[in-house]
Amino acid sequence: MGGSGGGYFRSESPENVRDALRREEKATEDQIFETQVANDIGDLLGEYNNRDTDAIRRDLDRLRKALENDIEDGSITPVFGGSVRKHTYVDGISDIDSLFVLKGEDLSGLGPTEALDLFESKVQKVFGQAKSERNRMSLRIRVEGRVLEILPAVRREGQFCIPSESGQTWSKVNPQAFIGKLTEINDQCGGKVVPTIKIAKGINETFSENQRLSGYHLESLAIEAFRGYAGPKNTKAMVEHFIGFASERVLIPIRDKTGQSLHVDEYAGAKGSELRKVMAQNLDRIWRRMKNANATHSREMWTDLLTK
Repeated sequence: MGGSGGGYFRSESPENVRDALRREEKATEDQIFETQVANDIGDLLGEYNNRDTDAIRRDLDRLRKALENDIEDGSITPVFGGSVRKHTYVDGISDIDSLFVLKGEDLSGLGPTEALDLFESKVQKVFGQAKSERNRMSLRIRVEGRVLEILPAVRREGQFCIPSESGQTWSKVNPQAFIGKLTEINDQCGGKVVPTIKIAKGINETFSENQRLSGYHLESLAIEAFRGYAGPKNTKAMVEHFIGFASERVLIPIRDKTGQSLHVDEYAGAKGSELRKVMAQNLDRIWRRMKNANATHSREMWTDLLTK
């Protein structure tokens, strides 16, 4: 039987107790840091998405009516609801509020520049003095503090075509299939893929203009990055995963079955091109800074990565 008492209990050494306390303190610090950065990302996404969706829907309805003689009965409206980062825009399907398909041989025979001219003239009639801005592919309309982004399209040989990156020709795409695939991946990841793309696009804007990825390219990379993704489904973790994935995958052209990425990926050149190497280096630098910020619990480093 023994008379030692307490024989069923093992005393922990002071060293083990200290180690356990340090682990517990570190876990608490990690959680606080993760929560703080997650809140910062949430605030930034709130700024990106600060849009009056009901008013934008009404604006689009007014524009559809003005264009009803020029466009097909149905337009394509992505469910993502365009993204605005302060006053900086990027081109991608998730940034477009509506895609209008021109009808009739006369209109479908227009070039991209002429199509944008047509849209811009209709906008002035509908919205009066509203300010419109154009890039090579789309038209942005400022209405009472709101911004709409619309994209012209035509049908050629039964296929959708949107303006090419150069804005000089039409490129065949399958926007509905692309939207469907992006929606599917987004749903599989709890609706976190589109917010992740928006954060990545904000980071992309910090690169030199001639070294940035296009919006379509980033969206195509995201579809690959999160296909079968099994990691944590929060935006911070997914941004880290995406940037790390893209820093390697950007070196190789994307062949996407939807037909979308054959258009958006060509501008970066062949496999291992100099531009692709520069893009990879930029993304890798950001990914390493994220890891350093995590290791040092530097909320400021994360904020700089997202906003500068």
